[in-house]
Amino acid sequence: MRRFILTLLLFPVFITLKAQELKCNVQIITQQIQGTNKQVFQTMQEAAFEFMNNRVWTNNVFSIEERIECNLMFNLTEQLSADEFRGTLQVQARRPVFNTNYNTVMFNYVDNDIQFKYIEFEPLEFDITSHTSNLTSILAFYAYVILALDYDSFGYEGGTPFWQAAEKIVDNAQNTREPGWKPYENTSHKNRYWLAKDFNDADYSPTREFMYRYHRQGLDLLDSKISEGRAEIANSIELLQTIFRKKPDPFMQPLHIIFDAKADEMVNVFSESFPEEKNRMYQVLSEINQANATKYKKILENPSD
Repeated sequence: MRRFILTLLLFPVFITLKAQELKCNVQIITQQIQGTNKQVFQTMQEAAFEFMNNRVWTNNVFSIEERIECNLMFNLTEQLSADEFRGTLQVQARRPVFNTNYNTVMFNYVDNDIQFKYIEFEPLEFDITSHTSNLTSILAFYAYVILALDYDSFGYEGGTPFWQAAEKIVDNAQNTREPGWKPYENTSHKNRYWLAKDFNDADYSPTREFMYRYHRQGLDLLDSKISEGRAEIANSIELLQTIFRKKPDPFMQPLHIIFDAKADEMVNVFSESFPEEKNRMYQVLSEINQANATKYKKILENPSD
């Protein structure tokens, strides 16, 4: 099923076979910005699309069918100067489930700290060793987050180099004036700094194990071994319960990120389960994700009701 992971030792032999990893749709919305040259936003959208899709992000070989599907939707609400803009960004990514036509949501996240300069037709340049452009740092950061989540779902802690790359981008941006990169800028720990830090933090390592067990040992088995796959999904969710009870910090953003992507899917998975498993998972999910407790009550309903 999943991409044939090549080691770095083998990589030079196959370099001519390398294909880009992302199949990324980029959309830039500017309805709230009035009285300006709209062509610049079309050029910006095309440049961001090419940056995400034409750049090689890993040392592995991807076929065209294996590219990771994702969406970036910029909603630019202010033009601060001739070449500086502010707004939000919604990032979404999906992953196919083995032997099905179903794509599971991996990431559904809104970044409210988007601010960058863009000069029309100027090349978008990025260097992992330094912060040269806030726009390209933001784009590269989310490219690595998408890769990290995807790789974590196919191999235990397989996304480590990409989480580390995302944290490197954060470190490089500590002296920039644009928001979203520093620990003190968001009191609820919801920004790029905490996103990278938490997923690299050993206290949140069960989230990385969850990603692997939930997807590779759970969802990917549902087509052929539904009871075993569902049991492994249940076990993976209980890993998140250990984090919730330990409370590494008051905000636990990694759990919010997971449930923003998975809550509806979890309801669907366990709605067809047997009563004991239904009750157990309703109790666990209602405890660790209270915001969706009402949603989880659907697990207890009889499918024929």
